Amino acid sequence: MVDILALAVSHGLLALAAWRLLLRPDLDVETPGEGAAPEQQPSKRGGPVRREMRWPSQGEGSGDA
Repeated sequence: MVDILALAVSHGLLALAAWRLLLRPDLDVETPGEGAAPEQQPSKRGGPVRREMRWPSQGEGSGDA
């Protein structure tokens, strides 16, 4: 009985936290972080902007070797 109660309480709190995070209005706002590239001019076509993930080259990064 205690195990079921503990699982119900913990999962209920996780669900509540997820619900609260999803309802935040600042979730849809993108702000540039530190070291971000300057904003580019919007394309003249007016279509969606394609973004790519850039991986650091071998000489850069955290130094994992």
